[in-house]
Amino acid sequence: MPGQSGEIDYRLARRSRITAFKKGRLSRQDVCDAHPDLVRAARNVGEPTDEPCPICDEADLVHVSYVFGPRQPPSGRCVTSAAELRKVARGVGAAKRDLACYVVEVCPACSWNHLARVFLVAPGRRAAATPKSASR
Repeated sequence: MPGQSGEIDYRLARRSRITAFKKGRLSRQDVCDAHPDLVRAARNVGEPTDEPCPICDEADLVHVSYVFGPRQPPSGRCVTSAAELRKVARGVGAAKRDLACYVVEVCPACSWNHLARVFLVAPGRRAAATPKSASR
C-alpha cells in the first residue's frame, strides 16, 4: 500500500539511474549487477509485475521483499506474500518493535535491480501487502 506511515519510495533515484544509463553515463555492468541470490529469489519466489525492464526490455520486472528487524536473520528474511508478512509481524509482536520491509525490483533476464521502497510493518497493525505498486 503506497503512502503508508514510515514508507520511503525510491522512484526519483530509480529515474535518475535509468536516465544516466540511457545517456551513456553508466554502463550496463554498472546497473545490471544483482547478486545471484537476488536473481534466484526473483525467478523462484518473487512477485511478477506487468512492467518491462527499463534496461533490457526483454522481461518483466519482479519484486522481491525482505524483512529486517528483531528475531530475523542478519541477512533478512525473504517474504513471498502478504500473509507471510503478517505472520512474521505477529512473531515479533512481543518485542513491540517495527520490522522494516525492503522491496527490490529485479529483472531476471539482465540482473537490473533497484531498491523500490522501504516501509515499516508494526506488530499489532495490519501488515501491508507485499510490493505490488512499488516502482511507478
